[in-house]
Amino acid sequence: MKFYDCSTAPSPRMVRIFIAEKGLDIPTKQVDLRNGEHLSPEFRAINPYCTVPVLELDDGTRITSTQGCWRYLEETVPEPPLLGATPKERAIVADHVWHIEIDGWQAMTEGLRNSAPGLKDRALTGPENYAQIPALGDRGKLRAQRFLESLDDWLRDRAFLAGDRYSAADIMALVVVDFAGWLKIRLPEGASNARRWYEAVSGRPSAKV
Repeated sequence: MKFYDCSTAPSPRMVRIFIAEKGLDIPTKQVDLRNGEHLSPEFRAINPYCTVPVLELDDGTRITSTQGCWRYLEETVPEPPLLGATPKERAIVADHVWHIEIDGWQAMTEGLRNSAPGLKDRALTGPENYAQIPALGDRGKLRAQRFLESLDDWLRDRAFLAGDRYSAADIMALVVVDFAGWLKIRLPEGASNARRWYEAVSGRPSAKV
Protein backbone atom coordinates (compact mmCIF):
# COMPACT_ATOMS: atom_id res chain seq x y z
CA MET A 1 0.00 0.00 0.00
CA LYS A 2 0.91 3.67 -0.24
CA PHE A 3 -0.49 6.54 1.82
CA TYR A 4 -0.70 10.05 0.36
CA ASP A 5 -0.43 12.42 3.30
CA CYS A 6 0.22 16.04 4.25
CA SER A 7 1.80 16.29 7.68
CA THR A 8 0.26 19.71 8.43
CA ALA A 9 -3.32 18.94 7.33
CA PRO A 10 -6.01 17.66 9.71
CA SER A 11 -7.87 15.29 7.35
CA PRO A 12 -4.98 12.90 6.67
CA ARG A 13 -3.96 13.11 10.32
CA MET A 14 -7.15 11.24 11.20
CA VAL A 15 -5.98 8.35 9.03
CA ARG A 16 -2.39 8.64 10.21
CA ILE A 17 -3.53 8.16 13.82
CA PHE A 18 -5.73 5.23 12.77
CA ILE A 19 -2.76 3.60 11.01
CA ALA A 20 -0.59 4.08 14.10
CA GLU A 21 -3.24 2.60 16.41
CA LYS A 22 -3.35 -0.46 14.15
CA GLY A 23 0.42 -0.81 14.44
CA LEU A 24 0.91 -0.55 10.68
CA ASP A 25 3.85 0.84 8.74
CA ILE A 26 2.62 2.06 5.36
CA PRO A 27 4.94 3.85 2.89
CA THR A 28 3.95 7.50 2.74
CA LYS A 29 4.13 10.19 0.06
CA GLN A 30 3.85 13.76 1.29
CA VAL A 31 1.68 16.08 -0.82
CA ASP A 32 2.52 19.79 -0.57
CA LEU A 33 -0.89 21.41 -0.12
CA ARG A 34 0.54 24.82 0.72
CA ASN A 35 2.11 25.12 -2.71
CA GLY A 36 -0.81 23.57 -4.57
CA GLU A 37 0.64 20.17 -5.42
CA HIS A 38 -2.82 18.64 -4.88
CA LEU A 39 -4.13 20.75 -7.77
CA SER A 40 -1.42 19.66 -10.20
CA PRO A 41 -2.19 17.44 -13.21
CA GLU A 42 -0.01 14.72 -11.69
CA PHE A 43 -1.99 14.56 -8.45
CA ARG A 44 -5.34 14.97 -10.20
CA ALA A 45 -4.50 11.72 -11.99
CA ILE A 46 -4.19 10.08 -8.57
CA ASN A 47 -7.25 11.72 -7.01
CA PRO A 48 -9.44 13.87 -9.28
CA TYR A 49 -11.04 15.39 -6.18
CA CYS A 50 -7.64 16.94 -5.31
CA THR A 51 -7.60 16.03 -1.63
CA VAL A 52 -5.67 13.95 0.85
CA PRO A 53 -5.77 11.42 2.39
CA VAL A 54 -5.49 8.83 -0.33
CA LEU A 55 -4.82 5.19 0.46
CA GLU A 56 -3.53 3.29 -2.57
CA LEU A 57 -4.00 -0.46 -2.27
CA ASP A 58 -1.70 -3.14 -3.64
CA ASP A 59 -3.95 -3.66 -6.67
CA GLY A 60 -3.92 0.07 -7.50
CA THR A 61 -7.35 0.87 -6.05
CA ARG A 62 -7.35 4.32 -4.43
CA ILE A 63 -9.53 5.21 -1.47
CA THR A 64 -9.96 8.97 -1.22
CA SER A 65 -11.91 9.69 1.96
CA THR A 66 -11.00 9.51 5.62
CA GLN A 67 -13.80 7.15 6.52
CA GLY A 68 -13.19 4.99 3.47
CA CYS A 69 -9.57 4.57 4.58
CA TRP A 70 -10.76 3.77 8.11
CA ARG A 71 -13.16 1.13 6.85
CA TYR A 72 -10.59 -0.64 4.70
CA LEU A 73 -8.00 -0.69 7.49
CA GLU A 74 -10.55 -1.91 10.05
CA GLU A 75 -11.73 -4.71 7.80
CA THR A 76 -8.23 -5.90 6.94
CA VAL A 77 -6.66 -5.35 10.40
CA PRO A 78 -9.54 -5.81 12.87
CA GLU A 79 -7.47 -5.52 16.05
CA PRO A 80 -7.66 -3.29 17.93
CA PRO A 81 -11.24 -2.44 16.87
CA LEU A 82 -11.55 1.30 16.28
CA LEU A 83 -14.98 1.30 14.63
CA GLY A 84 -16.61 -0.88 17.29
CA ALA A 85 -16.34 -4.56 18.22
CA THR A 86 -20.06 -5.46 18.28
CA PRO A 87 -23.06 -4.33 16.21
CA LYS A 88 -24.11 -2.01 19.04
CA GLU A 89 -20.62 -0.55 19.44
CA ARG A 90 -20.27 -0.03 15.69
CA ALA A 91 -23.58 1.84 15.61
CA ILE A 92 -22.61 4.03 18.58
CA VAL A 93 -19.20 4.87 17.10
CA ALA A 94 -20.77 5.69 13.72
CA ASP A 95 -23.38 7.86 15.45
CA HIS A 96 -20.72 9.84 17.31
CA VAL A 97 -18.54 10.21 14.23
CA TRP A 98 -21.51 11.63 12.32
CA HIS A 99 -22.25 14.22 15.02
CA ILE A 100 -18.58 15.19 15.34
CA GLU A 101 -18.30 15.58 11.58
CA ILE A 102 -21.43 17.72 11.27
CA ASP A 103 -21.12 19.87 14.38
CA GLY A 104 -17.35 19.96 14.81
CA TRP A 105 -15.44 19.18 11.64
CA GLN A 106 -17.72 21.01 9.23
CA ALA A 107 -17.90 23.99 11.59
CA MET A 108 -14.10 24.24 11.73
CA THR A 109 -13.67 23.97 7.98
CA GLU A 110 -16.45 26.49 7.37
CA GLY A 111 -14.83 28.92 9.80
CA LEU A 112 -11.30 28.53 8.49
CA ARG A 113 -11.85 28.24 4.77
CA ASN A 114 -14.12 31.29 4.69
CA SER A 115 -11.78 33.52 6.67
CA ALA A 116 -8.11 32.57 6.12
CA PRO A 117 -6.41 34.92 3.62
CA GLY A 118 -4.36 32.04 2.25
CA LEU A 119 -7.55 30.23 1.22
CA LYS A 120 -9.00 33.06 -0.86
CA ASP A 121 -11.15 31.48 -3.59
CA ARG A 122 -10.64 28.05 -1.96
CA ALA A 123 -13.61 28.13 0.42
CA LEU A 124 -14.39 24.49 -0.41
CA THR A 125 -12.09 21.56 -0.99
CA GLY A 126 -12.11 19.88 -4.36
CA PRO A 127 -11.06 20.61 -7.93
CA GLU A 128 -13.08 23.81 -8.36
CA ASN A 129 -12.51 27.25 -6.84
CA TYR A 130 -15.19 28.89 -4.71
CA ALA A 131 -15.09 32.39 -3.24
CA GLN A 132 -15.06 32.92 0.50
CA ILE A 133 -18.21 34.12 2.24
CA PRO A 134 -17.09 36.02 5.37
CA ALA A 135 -20.43 35.51 7.13
CA LEU A 136 -19.95 31.76 6.85
CA GLY A 137 -16.54 32.18 8.46
CA ASP A 138 -18.15 33.91 11.43
CA ARG A 139 -20.87 31.29 11.66
CA GLY A 140 -18.35 28.47 11.48
CA LYS A 141 -16.34 29.91 14.36
CA LEU A 142 -19.49 30.23 16.48
CA ARG A 143 -20.51 26.64 15.69
CA ALA A 144 -17.00 25.43 16.48
CA GLN A 145 -17.03 27.11 19.87
CA ARG A 146 -20.39 25.58 20.70
CA PHE A 147 -19.14 22.16 19.67
CA LEU A 148 -16.16 22.36 22.02
CA GLU A 149 -18.48 23.44 24.81
CA SER A 150 -20.67 20.39 24.17
CA LEU A 151 -17.83 17.90 24.60
CA ASP A 152 -17.84 18.23 28.37
CA ASP A 153 -21.37 16.86 28.62
CA TRP A 154 -20.61 14.07 26.15
CA LEU A 155 -17.75 12.92 28.39
CA ARG A 156 -19.44 13.31 31.75
CA ASP A 157 -19.79 9.60 32.56
CA ARG A 158 -17.35 7.90 30.22
CA ALA A 159 -13.64 7.58 29.56
CA PHE A 160 -13.98 7.96 25.79
CA LEU A 161 -16.58 9.46 23.51
CA ALA A 162 -18.24 6.20 22.47
CA GLY A 163 -17.91 4.48 25.86
CA ASP A 164 -15.06 2.70 27.63
CA ARG A 165 -13.05 1.92 24.50
CA TYR A 166 -10.90 4.32 22.46
CA SER A 167 -12.35 4.60 18.98
CA ALA A 168 -12.42 6.53 15.73
CA ALA A 169 -14.79 8.99 17.43
CA ASP A 170 -11.94 10.00 19.74
CA ILE A 171 -9.58 10.29 16.79
CA MET A 172 -11.88 12.64 14.92
CA ALA A 173 -12.69 14.72 18.01
CA LEU A 174 -9.01 15.04 18.95
CA VAL A 175 -8.15 16.32 15.48
CA VAL A 176 -11.10 18.74 15.61
CA VAL A 177 -9.99 20.13 18.99
CA ASP A 178 -6.46 20.66 17.69
CA PHE A 179 -7.83 22.07 14.43
CA ALA A 180 -9.83 24.61 16.46
CA GLY A 181 -6.53 26.13 17.57
CA TRP A 182 -6.13 27.44 14.02
CA LEU A 183 -9.22 29.56 14.75
CA LYS A 184 -7.88 30.52 18.21
CA ILE A 185 -10.66 28.48 19.85
CA ARG A 186 -9.90 26.27 22.84
CA LEU A 187 -11.72 23.91 25.18
CA PRO A 188 -13.42 25.97 27.89
CA GLU A 189 -11.38 26.39 31.08
CA GLY A 190 -14.06 24.77 33.21
CA ALA A 191 -14.59 21.77 30.94
CA SER A 192 -12.98 19.27 33.32
CA ASN A 193 -14.38 16.16 31.60
CA ALA A 194 -13.29 17.26 28.15
CA ARG A 195 -9.88 18.35 29.42
CA ARG A 196 -9.33 15.02 31.18
CA TRP A 197 -10.25 13.20 27.97
CA TYR A 198 -8.07 15.47 25.83
CA GLU A 199 -5.04 14.90 28.03
CA ALA A 200 -5.53 11.13 27.74
CA VAL A 201 -6.04 10.92 23.97
CA SER A 202 -3.42 13.50 23.04
CA GLY A 203 -0.93 11.61 25.21
CA ARG A 204 -1.25 8.41 23.20
CA PRO A 205 1.77 7.65 20.98
CA SER A 206 -0.48 7.65 17.91
CA ALA A 207 -1.35 11.31 18.47
CA LYS A 208 2.29 12.26 17.93
CA VAL A 209 2.66 10.79 14.44
